[in-house]
Amino acid sequence: MKLRSALLAATVLVAPVAAKAQAISGLYIGAGAGANFLMGNEKVSSLGFPNVPGGVVAGGGGTAFRNSKLNLGVGPAAVASVGYGLGNGLRFEVQGGFTSNKFNGISNGYPVRGAGGDEQKFLGMVNALYDIDLTSMGSPISPYVGVGAGYAWAMDKNARFYGTTFPAVGAPGGFANQYRTTSGQGAFAYQFILGGALPIASVPGLALTLEYRFLGLENNGTYNYQYLSPAPLPVGTATRATVKIANDYNSSVMVGVRYAFNAAPLAVAPMLPGPMADTAARTYLVFFDWDRADLTDRARQIIAAAAQATTKVQVTRIEVSGHTDTTGTAKYNQGLSVRRAQNVAAELVRLGVPRAAITTQGFGFSKPLVATGPGVREPQNRRVEIVLK
Repeated sequence: MKLRSALLAATVLVAPVAAKAQAISGLYIGAGAGANFLMGNEKVSSLGFPNVPGGVVAGGGGTAFRNSKLNLGVGPAAVASVGYGLGNGLRFEVQGGFTSNKFNGISNGYPVRGAGGDEQKFLGMVNALYDIDLTSMGSPISPYVGVGAGYAWAMDKNARFYGTTFPAVGAPGGFANQYRTTSGQGAFAYQFILGGALPIASVPGLALTLEYRFLGLENNGTYNYQYLSPAPLPVGTATRATVKIANDYNSSVMVGVRYAFNAAPLAVAPMLPGPMADTAARTYLVFFDWDRADLTDRARQIIAAAAQATTKVQVTRIEVSGHTDTTGTAKYNQGLSVRRAQNVAAELVRLGVPRAAITTQGFGFSKPLVATGPGVREPQNRRVEIVLK
């Protein structure tokens, strides 16, 4: 009894905050922000310098930094999306996004001594996602998975590479040099999404989200750099360098919010009755997910309470009536309401109620608990009524 009272108290405290997840039907918006990092260091497949006589790449040039690694730090990430849910767990969205990572230097990149600036990506993606229904397990969280494809514009903002040249023949010494980015590049982008949503009961349609995103760019990025040595270059010397980057993969972890515009108020199933006195409730409501006839854990608790009540009050018969919301055809919903009633009756029998005392019937959407127009997914109309006579 103490455990039961504690569970009831916990339910009362949690109910205003978290609610049972529902599939999104119609328009929704979302946004999130967090941190991103690159999957290992970005690999520099080539770094070409101008062919400066007497410099570090005199007579060669172009591959001095092949197989070096760019060291980039953790940076911010943000996304915003507009989407549409089909009501069956599948939804599609258009998403914009942004990531940024700071250049911290180059490994094995002799003679580069350091680096600075940021690599930034601006994203335009189209995503397909699927919400996984765990309501039958009693979970308030709705996990989801998704894939996306689109376009990414990657640019090195104020990126710089620093080094020191070797002195030319007969020169008194070397001088510092610097290369600064002058371009960006677009590429096909793809991503994988894994997340979870926690609905907020006090604001129908609102949910908190937590997700992981993996982003990849199809092509290697190639950036042009301007040679900015403080010392004068020989006449006719090329003044540009190129950096070609491979393995440009981002991982992001973000928290956010999502709002579905046409979400119905979340139905609150009747609380389990308290300790039985001389009387007990004679009507019990069992609610169902959209287009489903199977029993959730909460539904089984309510049916168990009804079965227990038959031992506390005088009962001559038990009426079990199935109902649906107004989506779908009348013929289909009639059959669905009958299946719901039959499943509830079977659970009562399993709990020891004589089958001969139970009558079952289905009304389809002809007797709604909440009056709606056609095609409305009203959670409180997806029910079975158990009436003790």
